[in-house]
Amino acid sequence: MLRSELKLAVRDLTRNRTRTLVSLSAVAFGAIALLLAGGFIEWIFWAIGEAAIRTGLGHVHISRPGFREGGFADPQRFLLPDGSAVLGVVRGAPDVEVVSERLALSGLVSNGETTLAFFADAGDPKAEGELNKDLLLKGENLDPMDRHGILLGHGLARALGVDRGDTVSFIVSLPGGGINAIEGRLRGTFSTQVKAYDDRAVRMSLGLARDLLRVKGSHTWVVGLADTERTLETVGYLRERLPADQFELRTWIDQSDFYQKSVVLLSRQLNLITLLMGVIMVLGISNTMTMSVLERTGEIGTVLAIGTPRGSVLHQFVLQGLLLGVIGGALGLVIGFALAEIISWVGIPMPPPPGRDTGYSAEIMLTPRLAVMGAILAVVPATVASLYPAWKASRLPIVDALRHNR
Repeated sequence: MLRSELKLAVRDLTRNRTRTLVSLSAVAFGAIALLLAGGFIEWIFWAIGEAAIRTGLGHVHISRPGFREGGFADPQRFLLPDGSAVLGVVRGAPDVEVVSERLALSGLVSNGETTLAFFADAGDPKAEGELNKDLLLKGENLDPMDRHGILLGHGLARALGVDRGDTVSFIVSLPGGGINAIEGRLRGTFSTQVKAYDDRAVRMSLGLARDLLRVKGSHTWVVGLADTERTLETVGYLRERLPADQFELRTWIDQSDFYQKSVVLLSRQLNLITLLMGVIMVLGISNTMTMSVLERTGEIGTVLAIGTPRGSVLHQFVLQGLLLGVIGGALGLVIGFALAEIISWVGIPMPPPPGRDTGYSAEIMLTPRLAVMGAILAVVPATVASLYPAWKASRLPIVDALRHNR
């Protein structure tokens, strides 16, 4: 029964090819638009995340509970033990490539008569070199053999008027009271592309920071993984082995407020676009199907008069809508994937986002989830759009239908 109804539905779609092509184009266009818009947004999510990770954020941060809220006010209280056995557990976790002990500090940096506030992340130069793969802008990275070598955010270096090889002085308040000062030699400048951060940020070796603060240990263990997709799995592994009352674990997503807000904002926009396209497709296809019912009223009356169940008539029109969705969706997915590849190869020039000072070239990143969403957007609205015309066709009075156009 279903097979014969399906054959009739295919035959009916080929009757008026122009109308069928218009409907298929509408369905395919909706799927293509969703793939391209969604793929662009997925790439933005990926780019923001990878940029944050590769400019020093890492994948997982391990610290004392409460450090994020009160660490700068009382840094001594939140120090992690130096070279502890727990650090060995972290280094031995699956998929972990590098672990850097990092110490946070802030104070004043001066060159000649210019003195500015700074905040610094100090870590092991070798480990930091692996975590900060896209950080260096000019000069050389930190070197374990150069204890007094430092990197300045390019905005801070410009404000101080220093260049590679110049010496600057750091002044900090000590945890037990008093102040301490030490000199650092500029090895290079870096950029996270966040101007407010680069105007105050300093990177230095862990040894220099400990000398400056006169402390041992570190505030954070920053973990770098081989695969970003394994972040939650690694966090779960470590949480089973690190006491929750002594260690707090945060993923790169927890640490990146900009990423979180971008995901919320752009996801809402994509959902709104999907809804609007779905509504437009329902209205357009419903109108096309209604015209088809009106043109075939006499034929429907004849079919009903010879004893065909009304349910069979309803099924036939619903199958037409379903076929439009399936065929149009398949075309949309094929064309959408092809366009995504072409656009990604060419690149999409983008201006600098708010708070940053360099532009970039965007791409289209398609995922299995987007492919499923595109298929659903094609099939569901087309099927829903056929329900009312199908119901109307199945409820036609036989006598009135037979008299139609006579």
